[in-house]
Amino acid sequence: MTNPLLAPSPLPYGLPPFAEISTADYDDAVRAGLHEHLAELQAIVDDTAPATFENTAVAMERSGRLLDRAAASFFTLVSADASPEIRDLETALSPLLSAHQDDVFLNRPLYERFAAIDTAGCDAESARLVDEYLKEFRQSGIQLEGPARERLKEVNAELSRLGTEFGQRVKEGMKSAALLLDHAGELAGLPADDVAAAAEAARAAGHDGKFLLTLIQPTNQPALSALENRGVRRRLFEASVARGSGGGSLDVLDLATSMARLRAEKAALLGFANYAELVVDRQTAPDFGAVQSMLNRMAPAAVRNADAEASALAEAAGHPLEAWDWAFYSAKVRRERYDIDEQALRPYFELDRVLADGVFFAATSLFGITFHERKDLAGYHPDVRIWEVRDEDGMGLGLFLGDYYTRESKRGGAWMNSLVEQSALLGTKPVVINNLNISKPTAGEPTLLTLDELRTTFHEFGHALHGLLSNVTYPRFSGTSVPRDFVEYPSQVNEMWIMWPDVLHNYARHHVTGEPLPQEVVSKLDASRLWGEGFATTEYLGAALLDLAWHVLDGNGVPEDAVAFEDKALAAAGIAHALIPPRYRTGYFQHVFAGAGYAAGYYSYIWSEVLDAETVDWFTENGGLTRANGNRFRLELLSRGNSRDPLESFRILRGREATLEPLLKRRGLE
Repeated sequence: MTNPLLAPSPLPYGLPPFAEISTADYDDAVRAGLHEHLAELQAIVDDTAPATFENTAVAMERSGRLLDRAAASFFTLVSADASPEIRDLETALSPLLSAHQDDVFLNRPLYERFAAIDTAGCDAESARLVDEYLKEFRQSGIQLEGPARERLKEVNAELSRLGTEFGQRVKEGMKSAALLLDHAGELAGLPADDVAAAAEAARAAGHDGKFLLTLIQPTNQPALSALENRGVRRRLFEASVARGSGGGSLDVLDLATSMARLRAEKAALLGFANYAELVVDRQTAPDFGAVQSMLNRMAPAAVRNADAEASALAEAAGHPLEAWDWAFYSAKVRRERYDIDEQALRPYFELDRVLADGVFFAATSLFGITFHERKDLAGYHPDVRIWEVRDEDGMGLGLFLGDYYTRESKRGGAWMNSLVEQSALLGTKPVVINNLNISKPTAGEPTLLTLDELRTTFHEFGHALHGLLSNVTYPRFSGTSVPRDFVEYPSQVNEMWIMWPDVLHNYARHHVTGEPLPQEVVSKLDASRLWGEGFATTEYLGAALLDLAWHVLDGNGVPEDAVAFEDKALAAAGIAHALIPPRYRTGYFQHVFAGAGYAAGYYSYIWSEVLDAETVDWFTENGGLTRANGNRFRLELLSRGNSRDPLESFRILRGREATLEPLLKRRGLE
């Protein structure tokens, strides 16, 4: 049979025909794509005509279609539904793809053709395309010669290998750290549907009659806020923080230290003081010092707020507080102070209704786009749902895939990725995916979301909108292909609609009675908005500053003892808190060590939130959920991708530069 990936998909919008693609097909198509792309680039280099925008930059943008198609499909499975065969293939292909990047951006004749392009007659987007390619050539090491260039290639290949192994160990580590319990009584305090889900997870793992508490990627586990048994809370917390650092085959600390050492060496080869300096050079932040200054300004206030919260929790507990007590007593204090029981809210947040009457409703209200489920189309797993997205004139914009449930073959966390990116040059429309890790209920039961899962659903759809509403010429600039410290901005803005009255009243209805979430509860939620911000900001800053600590090291300063280094780094940053470990510790910091692109860039969430807080103010000042506001946000920001300086897009939208004050107010850090 013909490999389905070797030709463009005949399905709507180029959706890959997943059911027809075998593991061997992915292998063959990626390898064929690598070969074809190099041949296409060689044709650009061999062109005897002088370099022009059309015969060099446009030719570059048109190249690599087979490789892009095959890799997008393959890495979707790597993240969301990886069989052992797919994981083995990832191990084999990742170094080849890393080496291919070097073959492209260390190709001096290709670079020289780009450098020779006269952009005087180009439009702004086309001129930016040439500039961005030249910048990537330089940041990739095109200036290096001889042994230095060869060493850079070796370092890149080894980083790719280690990152792949880190991600695979972390996925297995999260699975192996799940807490198996013998008796239902040990789950006292958990809602009935969570108990049922734990029973089903145990059954699926071969432990009939027992209960399995599976883990999510961050340190803090949702069940900690409800479990009444303190001993079980402790076991769950300790299982979470010990991931990847307990010795044995799933320990990743050796990989992390090796990667830190190699990244330091790479930065030195490229002429930077450290890897953090190298990364920030590619972002919207003006320099590394600006990033450090912002984080250092926030850390003391965050810790002060956390200490105040800890005092209230210890009083409520009546005994010395431990880290595994925090979430439980925080929920208790919130109930007592604000009369808010987060578990009691879940019946009002049923997934299907949240999507149709919340997430999609807000998007329709803002942008005029509509969503039409396509049950005739299939994804890569039976849980994947597919919607066709149409503009207000009825024309198709693209496809949105939602993959919401956790499973053993999926990595932890939540993310958006693209199968097809929008490009006027290529005539392609977007196909984007949202992945979450919500526990799947037993058959026939509704999927009821926690507040955190509700927030994540809206957040990830903000990324999806960034991809779906893209309107650029060149695929390099499409959708979320923006600097890392800008990419979280549109997704964070989309969270504002969770509590916007018109949206909230539309989706927050009891899944049995249909009654809306009472207004007095909404008011209490608003009143309690700042409760827990000390914890949330401290655990986030702990992770962001830990990330930077690993990446300001030179090659000789990388420690052998990663755990001791963590403690020292957090203390030095003024963010160490005995009761609040970082949101991610090194042993499961997948964002940073598993190729997710956040190495020395986890600060991006808070950097983007500065723009987000300003934009929420802009929406509010201008009437909120209106088509006029949506159209302007779409035109000036979401549609632009990286086709112009993203900060310029923000300035045009807001009318001025961003300031830190709205963010400090939001987080109670004034």
